[in-house]
This record gives sequence, structure tokens and C-alpha cells, in this order.
Amino acid sequence: MANKADKWENNVAGSFYVDQQCIDCDLCRETAPDFFNRFDEGGYSYVYNQPTSEDDLALCMEALEGCPVEAIGNDGAD
Repeated sequence: MANKADKWENNVAGSFYVDQQCIDCDLCRETAPDFFNRFDEGGYSYVYNQPTSEDDLALCMEALEGCPVEAIGNDGAD
């Protein structure tokens, strides 16, 4: 389970975030490219855009559920 205390500073404010467990597998970026991006210097993903519609939310949840190391979190904040 992702740890909000360990989330990358690159994440934009909002419900979804990526923490430091990320192994840069690219699954989230392939699943929801409008929301997840890669920080090349550190070799990890982060959330650069929060979902605003039900379809967007579904894509982000699919990425969260598919993450092999559970590095994606959703704290339910706005």
C-alpha cells in the first residue's frame, strides 16, 4: 500500500500520488498517460494531472490497482 508520507514531491496536489516504492515499470504511464508521467532524473513515475471525470477516475484506479508494488495511492482528498 502506498504511503502518503513517502510520496514524491513532483506529484500535483490531489487524491492520487506515487510514493517512493515506484520501480519505474511504466504500467501507470501506459494505463493513464494523461495523469502519470516519468521523472527521468530519478527514474520514477509521479502524478502530474488529477482526474476530473468519472472516466479519468476509472483510468487512475486501474493504474492504482495494477501497480505491481502498490506505489500509487488515493487518499480521497481534492
